[in-house]
Amino acid sequence: MKRELRLSGLARALGLLVVLALLLGLFLPLLAAAAQDDESGDSGKVALAEVPTTGARRPGPVVMVGSKVRTPPGWVPVELQVDRIGLDAPVEQGSIVDGVMQDPSGPWVVAWYAPLSKVGQGKNVVMAGHVDYWDTGPAIFQGVPSLVPGDVIRVLGEDGQTEEYSVEWAQLFDVASQLTPEVIQRDIVGTTGQESLTLITCGGTFDGQEYLQRFVVRANKISS
Repeated sequence: MKRELRLSGLARALGLLVVLALLLGLFLPLLAAAAQDDESGDSGKVALAEVPTTGARRPGPVVMVGSKVRTPPGWVPVELQVDRIGLDAPVEQGSIVDGVMQDPSGPWVVAWYAPLSKVGQGKNVVMAGHVDYWDTGPAIFQGVPSLVPGDVIRVLGEDGQTEEYSVEWAQLFDVASQLTPEVIQRDIVGTTGQESLTLITCGGTFDGQEYLQRFVVRANKISS
C-alpha cells in the first residue's frame, strides 16, 4: 500500500513537471519577442542634455526621458532657411559630450542635436547657432532675435525633404535665474506633444565676457 502511494505521488510530481515544461514552451517565445520589442523600441532615457552656451556659461544638465511609444524614422536636416530674415544656413550634427550639448563648430553653421529628435518624428527638433562670434562679429543667428509669431522656418533634408514650421513664441531666458533643469526640459528641449522646432542662441546683456541670457524660438509644424 505504501509503495502504491509512493508511486502515485511520483506520478503526480512527474505530471506537474510535464505541465510546467509545456507552459514554459508556450511562454518563452512570447518573452523573447517582448524582449526584442523592448530593444528595438525607444529607450527610457533618450539623452542627457542641456542648452548649449553659444559663448556663455551652461546652466546644468537635465535628463531627457523619452517615451517607449515607437516613433517614425524621421530624416536628417542639412539646411535651415528663414526667408524674412535672409537666413540660409548649412546644418551640422551637433554633439552631446558627457551630457553637454556642444556649441556649433563655427559662426556660419547651425548645430542640430540628433539624440533629441530627427525631423518628421513628431517631437521637438532642437538647433542652435551663434548670434555673433569673437572674430567675425555678427554670426548666422544674428537675425533670429527678430523673429515673431507667424514667421515661417523651413528645414531641408539631403534627399529633397522639406518641412515648414510657424513661429509660436520667442522668449529671452535669464541664465542665472530662469534656466533651471526643469525649465530647460519642460520649455526648451523637451517634447511638446507635436512636431516642433526650437532654435537657441545667445541674447540680452553681454557683460564683456559672456551673454547672460538665451534667446529661444519655438515653432510648430505647419499642417500640409
